[in-house]
Amino acid sequence: MKIYRNYLVIILLGALFFIPFIGNVHLFDWDEVNFAEISREMIMTGDFLKVQVGFVPFYEKPPLFFWLQVISMQAFGINEFAARFPNAIIGIVTLLVLYRIGSRLLSSRFGLIWAIVYLGSILPLLYFKSGIIDPLFNLFIFLSIFFFLKFKWKKDNNGSEELQWRQGFYLAISGLFAGLALLTKGPVAYLIIILTFGVYWATLRFRLLMSIPKFLWFSLIAFAVMLSWLGLETYFHGSAFMKEFISYQIRLFATPDAGHAGFPGFHVIVLLVGCFPASVFAIRGFYKMNLENDIQKDFRKWMIILFWVVLVLFSIVQSKIVHYSSLAYFPVTFLASLVISNIIDRKIFLNRWLKAGIISIISIFIIITIAGPYIGKNIEIIGPLFQHNPDGLASLKAEVTWTGWEILPGLILLAIVILFFILIKKQKFYKAMMALFIGNAVVVITGLIFYIGRIEMYSQNASVEFCKSLEGKECYIKTSGFKSYIPAFYSRRMPPVHEKGDDIGWLTWETVDKDVYIIAKSHLKEYWSDVPTVDIIGEKNGFIFVKRNR
Repeated sequence: MKIYRNYLVIILLGALFFIPFIGNVHLFDWDEVNFAEISREMIMTGDFLKVQVGFVPFYEKPPLFFWLQVISMQAFGINEFAARFPNAIIGIVTLLVLYRIGSRLLSSRFGLIWAIVYLGSILPLLYFKSGIIDPLFNLFIFLSIFFFLKFKWKKDNNGSEELQWRQGFYLAISGLFAGLALLTKGPVAYLIIILTFGVYWATLRFRLLMSIPKFLWFSLIAFAVMLSWLGLETYFHGSAFMKEFISYQIRLFATPDAGHAGFPGFHVIVLLVGCFPASVFAIRGFYKMNLENDIQKDFRKWMIILFWVVLVLFSIVQSKIVHYSSLAYFPVTFLASLVISNIIDRKIFLNRWLKAGIISIISIFIIITIAGPYIGKNIEIIGPLFQHNPDGLASLKAEVTWTGWEILPGLILLAIVILFFILIKKQKFYKAMMALFIGNAVVVITGLIFYIGRIEMYSQNASVEFCKSLEGKECYIKTSGFKSYIPAFYSRRMPPVHEKGDDIGWLTWETVDKDVYIIAKSHLKEYWSDVPTVDIIGEKNGFIFVKRNR
């Protein structure tokens, strides 16, 4: 009965933290708006095989996540809530998976700790309130690796785990989840899984991990899932998607995508800060741990390998985007949970280094959140930071109301850290850890409530509101000086689309059959002022709005 009670607790906590307020803020460029627009266009066209945006083929992603968004949009309407709702459900499922695996590996208490640690870390929580692909993609890869582990344990005749099915069954399920990951985001799923297998194989000094026929069986199932869609796509729409998709994947690894370059240590910083508080405890988890049996030791080994595969792979990849390393949240939170469990059992001491790490990162967040409203009310303070960025400087002129209550997340965080150390001093370690992680989740949610809408006012809100004002109007909308999916989604663009409707030159100079609206960055104001075919009809928060009458 205790296990079922814990399942219910996890479901309620997930629903409480993942679902509320997900429809309160506009979708963010690029990924959230991009994916929601793909799903909207599937609904508009009735073609659920073809991935397209702006009603032209989009070759970067397979369709599985978009199908989930389509279902959500058909239930809740085409809006922000529907676009983000699938990830809220995926988040709840992820917590249940972690509890289930953790309970079987170590104990029910450990499973609950792992679920709470994942819930209470910053980026893992935020991603389940987003409309991006990665939460689903990561869950499938994690499950593929886990079921491969069950295959391996069964093959090794390890009797300490309840393995009721044959080896082939576990390998087939592993291949199935690998295939679903492929259908979610593409070949990078197979690459990550195979690299993880390969590194583990190397640690065995290349002793046989599985036979070639079994490896082929795994791969066949994985690619059969992908090909079940790709075959239909190719049959109905030709081979263009397959060719362009492969080309895109190569380009993504070889060059910075859309200007998303960064320094080699980018993902180290992202994981350290973004996975707080788990990241601090996880560092200790890389050192020697006392585990009870070979399965626990083997699982920990796989998690460490997965962490390094993700970190090294995406440090090598030229494109540096925060969510690329999000698969590492699983090993980071697992290792953190191991350390926390050992601290609770007094097998590991909460030493001064762990305390210093917690205090250091929390202090940064407290300072930022408490200073936020003061800076917001005196925005000119940060003006010099944008002296070489006229668009950013113009965005600071946005009319944003700061009440002073925005310090609340910082004050809550301060109270949590004080409570944490009081409980630690009283040696109530379990309560201290629950207070830290659940409290941090509360801070993240209150931070979203107080800050995310205001941040959007400085960034994209003016562009979104302008596009929404054109909803239902027969016109062309194009951006100049930047790429955006906002015009398509928020103007509710409808087919058919003119073959030159995305050509800025044609829209500016040639004969057009509809009014043209152009959203440009403010640094291009002088240029558009000199174009005789258009008029500047507005300017706001770093954007200028240009119109050309048909």
